Amino acid sequence: MEQYTDAVVENSYGVVIALDVTAGAKRSSFPAGYNEWRKSIRCQVAAPAVGGKANRAIIDLVAGTLGVPRADVSIISGHTSSSKAVAIAGLSKSGVVACLNAASA
Repeated sequence: MEQYTDAVVENSYGVVIALDVTAGAKRSSFPAGYNEWRKSIRCQVAAPAVGGKANRAIIDLVAGTLGVPRADVSIISGHTSSSKAVAIAGLSKSGVVACLNAASA
């Protein structure tokens, strides 16, 4: 499952993950697969895309999966789009990829 490495980059924000989000899904799931065309990780949240509910659910889900506090996770682009960039502070790219691989196994 080395595919996740294409969707995870390290920059001045820390580690940034490219997400392809589905809001209003039956159940929340992250990682929920990989979109090789967009080089992004699929993320499904049960919350609707209304009033920032889906964005808050994404932050909760990503923080829980990676084992970091919610305060260390922020959406840096794509607030109103299904394609989002999410920054995680305090982790390395290799640490994030390892967490994603473990979560999807």
